[in-house]
Amino acid sequence: MATAELAGKHVVLGMTGGIACYKIAELTRLLTKAGASVQVVMTDAATQFITPVTMQALSGRPVYTSQWDARVPNNMAHIDLSREADAIVIAPASTDFLAKLVHGMADDLLSTLCVARDCPLLVVPAMNRQMWQNPATQRNVAQLRADGAEVLGPDSGPQACGEIGDGRMLEAAATYEAIASFFSPKILSGRRVLLTAGPTFEPLDPVRGITNRSSGKMGFALARAAQQAGADVHLIAGPVALETPWGVFREDVQTAQQMHDAVMRAVADADIFIGVAAVADWRVDHASEHKLKKTAGNALPSFTFVENPDILASVAKLPHPPFAVGFAAESGNLEVHGEEKRVRKNVPLLIGNLGPLTFGRDDNEVILFEADGATKLPRADKQTLARALIAEIAKRLPDASLIL
Repeated sequence: MATAELAGKHVVLGMTGGIACYKIAELTRLLTKAGASVQVVMTDAATQFITPVTMQALSGRPVYTSQWDARVPNNMAHIDLSREADAIVIAPASTDFLAKLVHGMADDLLSTLCVARDCPLLVVPAMNRQMWQNPATQRNVAQLRADGAEVLGPDSGPQACGEIGDGRMLEAAATYEAIASFFSPKILSGRRVLLTAGPTFEPLDPVRGITNRSSGKMGFALARAAQQAGADVHLIAGPVALETPWGVFREDVQTAQQMHDAVMRAVADADIFIGVAAVADWRVDHASEHKLKKTAGNALPSFTFVENPDILASVAKLPHPPFAVGFAAESGNLEVHGEEKRVRKNVPLLIGNLGPLTFGRDDNEVILFEADGATKLPRADKQTLARALIAEIAKRLPDASLIL
């Protein structure tokens, strides 16, 4: 997560009563770490689960709990606290508070703030599964959405009551991701992005194989940035140990052939294809069914290699291809090899980098190759770079004027 991702954003973070209040401590830390200023407002019930002192220490701002608080000029906290806000986020949002929001009730500071607001409202429900499934709650949630509120979650899983089901609040990291996505400009709204990421693994036997040093970080960062930009994202990932970005559909594969087949099944629905994965060029023609053992005299096993399918070229050759973007990881002479690869693959845009200087790292430096020439982007962390690349891709779409 880029530390300045929410720089300049001001969030009123409203807390209602529920055991999920403990998650809001971490959420506040994530928001402030990302550069947002956070103003916490708590209901009386929320203070029974976590103290205002804790939330003040984490947010760095006074916490408000009463509509009669004299620290606000004219005792109008319900007006003044929301006027500088870019959004009000209610987390956790209890069953009772959802009902208050739907009916415009204003009997405490937080509910009055929501009624008097002139900024977006995001709601993060947290409750017992039966409370969530109650028809009245479902009607309230539907009405909140119809009124323009963003409802984030809930999740499904173990609950504090010991039951399992829907109603569990999103984890702090997921809630942060949803908030960050909400604030991102929707320059790819309505677009469908198909993206590959990570390495492939070509087995030699059941325990050994050929792979590469790609961590998948750049591809996953691009998937996250595309989702935040409003796209419907399908991520096809090789073997990596990375969390799936919020709101992204993920499909896991292992080999280059599996990745190729997955891409070709999905590409007809894609407006944009981004081939970030470091795909193995070759595989052995027949992997051993059993582990290869050392032999007397340490004779080395011999392998016959066959070429893997070229995923990017296959996409580019389609009768009606999506806007295809390739990646090239070179070990040197990037300016020459990058443009050569773009022409050879027949794609409008190729993004080149020096693989040994980026594999596994959290930052990167790239060059954009296209028919009109090359453009170098400054080194940045991969999340920041991913947002810049998505913006560059959006500008180059055939009908970009319709979305920018």
